[in-house]
Amino acid sequence: MFVYADNAATTSVSKTALDAMMPYLTELYGNPSSLYAFGQKAAEALAAARETVAACLNADPKEITFTSGGSEADNQAIVTAARLGARKGKKHLISTQFEHHAVLHTLAKLEKEGFEVTLLDPHEDGVIRVEDVEALCREKKVLFHTDAVQAAGHTPIDVKAMNIDMLAISGHKFHAPKGVGALYARRGIALTNIIEGGAQERGKRAGTENVAGIVAMAAALKESCEHIEENTAKIIPMRDKLFSELGKIPHSKINGSLEHHVPGTVNMCFEGIEGESLLLMLDDRGICASSGSACTSGSLDPSHVLLSIGLPHEVAHGSLRLSIGEYNSMEEIDHIIKVVPEVVAYLRSISPIWDELEKGTRKHLI
Repeated sequence: MFVYADNAATTSVSKTALDAMMPYLTELYGNPSSLYAFGQKAAEALAAARETVAACLNADPKEITFTSGGSEADNQAIVTAARLGARKGKKHLISTQFEHHAVLHTLAKLEKEGFEVTLLDPHEDGVIRVEDVEALCREKKVLFHTDAVQAAGHTPIDVKAMNIDMLAISGHKFHAPKGVGALYARRGIALTNIIEGGAQERGKRAGTENVAGIVAMAAALKESCEHIEENTAKIIPMRDKLFSELGKIPHSKINGSLEHHVPGTVNMCFEGIEGESLLLMLDDRGICASSGSACTSGSLDPSHVLLSIGLPHEVAHGSLRLSIGEYNSMEEIDHIIKVVPEVVAYLRSISPIWDELEKGTRKHLI
């Protein structure tokens, strides 16, 4: 059996998204900046997609800028906030230790330019308390940006009700193609360009728009948002079964809050093993998953996210992230539940660290 359980990394392109984009790859391929009618058909599709994305976020279409994905949107939002603040003599940026590197690396770059950066520590459950932010944001008119890449299409978002100033989304997290995303910026926020060139996207993001990708993203986001309740009702029982059954593995730990997280993500640590070996053996058994270890970059370091919530290095190193979606089935969950304990048991049987833990010469941390 093949089980794809890494939807937080990327998702398959839905039929809805594929059908929406195909005409703009084959027949209506004009440049939306062209004045002739053929190009204007692409421009009309671009405008309609902008309205759709805005409606899904309860935003105004003019507040949506299309990007290449979440990383670009995060970069532009943070640089914009920094530049706007600097003009008013404010050079203090506040974020958290467990943000995506698109956020952290941008902040590090700004720090080298003289900005003060404060990274809040999350609590053990992976949640930032409101009072932690209030202690540093007592003044009014502090811009609030959120990286909603993992949330969009999976949890309801209302930028007005949530008092969000800027927000990043990425299409391939909710069944649109890779390479397309969007930045919401509240009306009145003058975005700083990070890509210079033509006057596309109201002069704030140069480069001919990826019309096919944008149309697909709008269709996928609309479909996902319309089915959030239905999809959540299907996903939660599968997720809860993973929590319940995998949680029975001795010396394992579920990471993060069980209350405040997207519906389909399960993150666990298994003491005495390493994430890379776990992933490779799961792959051999037909299961695609992810680990806290940065194996794709060739690094053996555990996830900075898990370290930020206080997990010891040796525990965080044995992490497993399973992210399921509405396309998964309970049969697939049962397969995961059967295979993971077997793989963990095997890896522990050949682990010198586990041998020390069992003999009592090393202290269990879980």
